[in-house]
Amino acid sequence: MPAKKQLNGSADEVEIAFYDALSRADLDTLMSLWAEDEEIVCIHPGASRLIGHAAIRSSWEAIFERGSVHIHPVQLHATHNMLTAVHSVIEEVQHQTDSAPEAHVLATNVYVKTPHGWRITMHHASVAVGKPPLDLFKASVLH
Repeated sequence: MPAKKQLNGSADEVEIAFYDALSRADLDTLMSLWAEDEEIVCIHPGASRLIGHAAIRSSWEAIFERGSVHIHPVQLHATHNMLTAVHSVIEEVQHQTDSAPEAHVLATNVYVKTPHGWRITMHHASVAVGKPPLDLFKASVLH
């Protein structure tokens, strides 16, 4: 697991860093944003639940083999308390060469406050209702 850099800002700043790391296919930065707990969870659209750093890292590594993932989170709905934050967003997924969204994905990002600052403990994404299911390992841009 990569060394955790201190992020003393908000869960919002970790979320910005998460989507920035996706856009640069920066696996090390992406993984440094996750909590150290081995019970972390990631669910990609149409895929199985992944638990733990090794499984989550492996899945993002496979996705990044096709390049970066360009996602713009919109319509944030957030609930916060002193130690947790839950963000529900709509992710607009785009091709690198097209400005119009290719797909809309519903995502929930859960953050916990740790000794190293705010960290991701869960990312759960699913294809929005009315959109055809996409195979994340075959699609060039979907996570």
